[in-house]
Amino acid sequence: MAEKLAKKYDCGFALSGGFIKGFAHLGIVQALLEEGIKPDIISGVSAGALAGAFLADGYEPYKVVEIFQKQRFKQLTSFAMSVSGLLKMDEFVDFIKSHLSTNKIEELKIPLVISASDLDHGISVEFREGDLTKCISASCCMPILFSPIVINGINFVDGGVFKNLPVSPIRDECKKVVAVNVSPINASSYKKNVLSIGVRCYNYLFRANTVHDKEISDLLIEAYNLDVFSNTELEKAGEIFDTGYRQGKERLKEILKQKGSYFND
Repeated sequence: MAEKLAKKYDCGFALSGGFIKGFAHLGIVQALLEEGIKPDIISGVSAGALAGAFLADGYEPYKVVEIFQKQRFKQLTSFAMSVSGLLKMDEFVDFIKSHLSTNKIEELKIPLVISASDLDHGISVEFREGDLTKCISASCCMPILFSPIVINGINFVDGGVFKNLPVSPIRDECKKVVAVNVSPINASSYKKNVLSIGVRCYNYLFRANTVHDKEISDLLIEAYNLDVFSNTELEKAGEIFDTGYRQGKERLKEILKQKGSYFND
C-alpha cells in the first residue's frame, strides 16, 4: 500500500516509435479513452512523442489526424545540402509549432516525457522541460534520413535507437502504465535485396529494445498490419487511425473477457 501511495500519477501512457504508424497511437488512445482509461502523464518516443505532444496539449485524437492528413510529406520536409542527412525538418518544426498552444514542454496540460538518443555520448536522454518542437524533432530524427538535431551543443537522433517503447522513464512514477506499441516485430516475407535487408535489420534493432519495457507495463496494446502503409502517405492518416482504433477495441475487449478487468489490483 505504501508503494502505491508513493506514486505521483495514477496512470501513464507510453507511446512507441513508428513513423507513419504513429497515427495508430491516436486510434488506440481513442479506444482507451472510451473505456475511461486516461493518462495523467505521457511518455513518448519518435512518432509517439509527436502524438503525445498533441494529446498533452489537449487535442482530441481524431483532431490530430484531421490536421495531418491534409498535408503531404514533401510539404513538411526538404532536401538537405548536408553530408549528415538527406532531408531537413525545418518545415516539420514550423508546422507542429503552429498547431501547438505552447512551445515549452513544462507548460503542456498533461506532463510529457520525450526520449531522444544522444549521438555524441551513446545514451538515452529524457526531456521533461525545454523547447517542445526541438525535442520532438530530436526524438523523431531518424538517422541517415534526417540530419541530427542539436540541443545545447549535443547531437540527437531518433529516441528509438535505445528505447522504442518508453515505459521505463515513467514506470516508478505511475501506479499503472499503458504501453502502446505500433511497431511490433513483423516476421512477414521480404525482398532479398540489399535495401530491403538493410531496412529489415534496422527495424529489428529498434524493436528488439522494447522487450524489457513490455514486461514492466501493466497493459500492453500492439497494432499490427501497418507495414502496408508507406512512411510518406500522410493522406492515409485516417486509415491508420481506424486500424489502431479497431485493434485497440478488440484487444481491450479480449483482455476484459480473459481477466475481468484491464489492470491487476
